[in-house]
Amino acid sequence: MFAKRLKQLRKRRKYSMQEVADAVGVAKSTYAGYESGYRQPTLETIQNISKKLNTSADYLLGLTDYADPVEPSNNARELLNYEQLHWDGIPLEREDIELVRRLLERVVRDRLSDESP
Repeated sequence: MFAKRLKQLRKRRKYSMQEVADAVGVAKSTYAGYESGYRQPTLETIQNISKKLNTSADYLLGLTDYADPVEPSNNARELLNYEQLHWDGIPLEREDIELVRRLLERVVRDRLSDESP
């Protein structure tokens, strides 16, 4: 999976093998070995490749299907819209999430009313 994703993403980002190899600090033949699956890069090299290709090492390694990095949101409202939230591995039911959402809305309402003149 690594080799396939590496090649697809490099082409999608419109880089030549030489450009990625130069950015990573390896020979073009070494980089070609990564794309063919003949060679395995070090963790440091995977990190450097992911930076050059603007993706995550998780994507290249097949741990996620999202090639484009997503900035995490700090907005609790957005976070609570996820379907499969858990607390330390214990799944939260929709009713649990709704209760937390209502509680946070109350906290915000109270804070806004405290700040009003």
